[in-house]
Amino acid sequence: MRIDVNGVATTTSAPNLAALIEERGLNPASVATALDGLFVARSTRKTTPLNEGAKIEILKPVQGG
Repeated sequence: MRIDVNGVATTTSAPNLAALIEERGLNPASVATALDGLFVARSTRKTTPLNEGAKIEILKPVQGG
């Protein structure tokens, strides 16, 4: 299926947000996520399905000043 991840068109076979994070090799505990502009809590990523055309934001904290 085709989705957008951080504004980039991407193809994935991940059925849910948790699987997408794993597919991308990210540490689930160190990222924040949003689906179609709405925050998705870590505890609900496995039950958050991905659909064709979904817009996903995956944000990593950045340290510095």
